Amino acid sequence: MSEHTAQVSFRGGRRCLYVVLMGVPVSQWPEHYFDRPVLVPTVDERSRALTALGFVFMDGAEWEWTEYSETPDDDTSTVRLLASVQVRSLDGGAP
Repeated sequence: MSEHTAQVSFRGGRRCLYVVLMGVPVSQWPEHYFDRPVLVPTVDERSRALTALGFVFMDGAEWEWTEYSETPDDDTSTVRLLASVQVRSLDGGAP
């Protein structure tokens, strides 16, 4: 069973959920943009988006939130949030 990391970040003015696939170009990672750009998607919305991309949460997986600066080492920089969770493909194998 292949384990992957799914993340939600803010890109191009919208929230984007994507699944990190090691050894695969970033341009080919499965992704989903949410319609409500300002609000953080609910757990249910994130779960439905993952399922539509062919992934489900790993047993016991929980979302973890990381805060980071838009401009590293600048305390006045805009703060961004990155959410991460462990997932697997729906069929249990590699995507």
